[in-house]
Amino acid sequence: MTRTDPRHRPAPVSPQIAAETLPPGWVVSHPAPDDVDDLHLLLSRHEVAARGRSGTGREDVDADLTTGGLTRRHLVVRDPDDHAQGWATVHDRAAGRVLVSVVVDPDLEPSTADTLAEGLFGWTARAAAELATSRGLDLTQMDSGAFADDLRQQRWLTRAGFEHTRTWWQMSRPVDEAEGDAPAVDQYPGVVVRQVRRAPDGMPEQADLITVHDVLEEAFTDHFNYHAETFDEFVSRLREDPGHRWDHWWIAEIVDDQDGTGPRAAGALVGTVSPGAGGAPDGTYVAYLGVLRSARGRGAARSLLDAVIADAAARGRDRVGLEVDAESPTGAVDLYTTTGFSTSYVTQSWHRDLPVGG
Repeated sequence: MTRTDPRHRPAPVSPQIAAETLPPGWVVSHPAPDDVDDLHLLLSRHEVAARGRSGTGREDVDADLTTGGLTRRHLVVRDPDDHAQGWATVHDRAAGRVLVSVVVDPDLEPSTADTLAEGLFGWTARAAAELATSRGLDLTQMDSGAFADDLRQQRWLTRAGFEHTRTWWQMSRPVDEAEGDAPAVDQYPGVVVRQVRRAPDGMPEQADLITVHDVLEEAFTDHFNYHAETFDEFVSRLREDPGHRWDHWWIAEIVDDQDGTGPRAAGALVGTVSPGAGGAPDGTYVAYLGVLRSARGRGAARSLLDAVIADAAARGRDRVGLEVDAESPTGAVDLYTTTGFSTSYVTQSWHRDLPVGG
């Protein structure tokens, strides 16, 4: 098939992806929305090869390509049959940090795959520098990742100047339908969990959204690789997630203070819908869970988890998933383990500090 859509204009071929280094007939271009199916197949093949199964839905790829046009850059390499063999993405995640993804078809001949990966990682460095320059930065962090068993991706990251900086446990907990019918238990007196309030027009109250943002920003300042994110950046980015739902945002409040000021925010949780594969039930994914340092030890985190588990059960979902830092200083691993979560697979963070301009 030959493409005639003007949106598929060829991208400049950089020295890192010089035409003569690619197999004959291969081309470099910017992807368009109608590339979703092809790129989803590429990503699924990569995930199956790297960890044994695919976990990314088509809607996730669609959102990646069609949202955040000012903060994302994409590049795709195609073979003569117009099949995507490589895909690179750079996402301006927050001031001083860009997320980098490079996916190469696992069935490619090794030397061709190495050349393609080198070229795509080279392009991500230039795209990251461009995004950082637009923010007026002299240095930015390129933040990429790999599955723990994907030695090929780890080798490419090392060659591209990245270092393995952290390990993450991807955890999941089965949900039983009966958990949605269980009465609320006042396990932690003085802590109340509620969803963000709704305004008369059905949208969430701005004050509650600001509370969630501020609580999470403060809660994560002592966590690994924290980068400040403005309220507008935070809300806009989360709304781009295809699993986003306003009724998956919770606030934990301390209500027994004696100073007469009323309830005060102690923690927040933002969840998303995690679609089931092959007709299986959906799940809930905990995208963020944070508790203020001043409120830790009061049961706010456990109360938020209990709320999201009960909510998932009431919706007929079969699981709740989350990611946790294997070296978390807050005791989060123990909390999740004792709440019934177990590790499904392991991922890694890889970072490279990139000087920008001069």
